[in-house]
Amino acid sequence: MRYAVVIGAVLATLLVFGPTGLRAQALVADLSNHLIAITTGFTGTDVVLFGAVDGPGDVAVVVQGPPADIMVRRKERVAGIWVNRANMRFTEVPSYYRVATNRPLDQFVGEAVLARHEIGLAHLRLTAESRDNPAKTEEFRQALIRNKQEMGLYGTSHGQVAFLGERLFRTTVHFPANVPTGAYTVSVFLIRNGDVVSAQTTPLAVSKVGFSAEIFEFAMRQSTFYGISAIIFAVAAGWLAGAIFRKV
Repeated sequence: MRYAVVIGAVLATLLVFGPTGLRAQALVADLSNHLIAITTGFTGTDVVLFGAVDGPGDVAVVVQGPPADIMVRRKERVAGIWVNRANMRFTEVPSYYRVATNRPLDQFVGEAVLARHEIGLAHLRLTAESRDNPAKTEEFRQALIRNKQEMGLYGTSHGQVAFLGERLFRTTVHFPANVPTGAYTVSVFLIRNGDVVSAQTTPLAVSKVGFSAEIFEFAMRQSTFYGISAIIFAVAAGWLAGAIFRKV
């Protein structure tokens, strides 16, 4: 893996400067793997992003997973029992969101630029279906982010992007075992003098493969039959276990 990353970084440098030394692109980046295959024993994995820039600057990497609508519920204790008392739905929420930079964002870029490019959890656009009460919306927004962080699906890492010399850089993005499947985007921003001067977006796919993928597809396409089969299998397993223990 280390040799592959080094070779990729050298190729990226050639793409930036060109064979004659003339600058072709300000930023070039790529991934060590464009497909994360989720098998039955999947426990999470890391993907290395590497690249090169044509001169001094800061780099921010933003990874976003496929969007989905999410209902956030707030529980309250009533008569000694926890019940759902309020809820709010957010639309087009990234299922996965992670930011990596070479140093803290507030040291090299302003709030307006961060908001424009959705860099950082504070600037991630999360749209609620009902926005009549801004204070309540912000409360549920923070709860959504907190829940995602506890699941290991949201995060920000300052200092995780490492420069190898003045031109080459790399970072490692971790995907936990519960990472959602779908099409991801990996965006890399080159920032100078407080503004984005170059950007590149690379696709990444997270997909189930093997027997687990077949089971998943079957459950999605034949949900009724899958449910009946699961019940029959559970009953049969219980009966078999009972028969074995009776003999013992």
